[in-house]
Amino acid sequence: MQVRLPRRPDRDAVLIAATGLLGGLLLWFLGLRNNPPLIGVPKWLTLVALAVMCGAELLRRNAPLTALAIGTVTIAADVCAGSLIATIAMYTDLLYAAVLYGRASVAWRLPRICEVLSVLVTLLAVALIREPEALLLGFGVAALIITPTWTGLGIRRHRDAARAARLEAERTALLAELDRRQAVGAERARMARELHDMVANNLSAIAIHSTAALSIDEPKASTQALTVIRENSVQGLAEMRRLIGLLRQAGGDEEPAATPRLDGVDALLDRARTAVSDDRFTFVLCDERGPEPLPAPVELAAYRIVQESLTNAVKHAAPGEVAVRLDFRAGRPLVVEVTSAVGAGPVPRAPGSGAGLVGMGERVALLDGEWEAGPVDGPDGKRWRVRAVLPVPEEGRGKP
Repeated sequence: MQVRLPRRPDRDAVLIAATGLLGGLLLWFLGLRNNPPLIGVPKWLTLVALAVMCGAELLRRNAPLTALAIGTVTIAADVCAGSLIATIAMYTDLLYAAVLYGRASVAWRLPRICEVLSVLVTLLAVALIREPEALLLGFGVAALIITPTWTGLGIRRHRDAARAARLEAERTALLAELDRRQAVGAERARMARELHDMVANNLSAIAIHSTAALSIDEPKASTQALTVIRENSVQGLAEMRRLIGLLRQAGGDEEPAATPRLDGVDALLDRARTAVSDDRFTFVLCDERGPEPLPAPVELAAYRIVQESLTNAVKHAAPGEVAVRLDFRAGRPLVVEVTSAVGAGPVPRAPGSGAGLVGMGERVALLDGEWEAGPVDGPDGKRWRVRAVLPVPEEGRGKP
């Protein structure tokens, strides 16, 4: 069984106890006692009360209620023995410490208890003495026990208020740091999506045609593959430069004016046709959008979804039709759907990281839309479908 040893008294307690002891001894030797001993109590008992009160002072911070209980018994004995002002002064400090360092329930009740005791002492003095001096005695007792308790209560209130303000400031700083980290994480995720969507298509085409150039020993085919590789390299470099320019802009939270738009989906289809050398692939676009323009965030998300879906089709789809459908009418959300034949080969034509589907899901989630990707039954067999439903807010319509 582990026994907890009491903590050492703090420096203030030792200083108060030492000062009270020296002052009390000086008053004793000078014969400056407050009143004569009552009912034959020996005078030397004041010295015992002085020493006990000094010991109680050492507990004022670590055990304030215990110190007050000891001090209350001691002050009664001191008054009966003649009373020293030093002992009384230390008792008022114990009252102050009990309110300041004691339990909250005691801190709130002790001043009221002292008020009641002051009234009772005053009434008792008036009943026994029946002189005007009895009122002065009651007022003196009230000043000695009420003043320190209310002083300690006021300081405790200010201390608790300062502690609460400090905790609130720390909480605010913590929330601000969490918000900053969340903002940094969101910006990094946005940069990762932009980087993946802009570069993945070009790199996929480069990987496919470089593989073809290495595996087919025909000068004409190699020349065509190298031409496609060069075009996609230049396009990828331009996209990288655009991303770097976007990152260097002062207003990082706003979409740049030169963001890709759905009017450029035809160019995406042309690049996808160029990326695959198999004539069995066909790329078609069904644009059912109305004349009303879309908000830039919605249009950018739709463009990136089409771009990533075409990139995945170039990598994984079986030969056949790759269809892109865009549907938007006023008062309805924008629907983006890309379907392709499910690939039968075990190895994709270009390696993938799996981040494309994650990025599409994140883009749709940021707009509170719906998104699904997976195989579905089609008229000509299994097809892979990517479908996104992007809400168009009323206040954002008509703002390109």
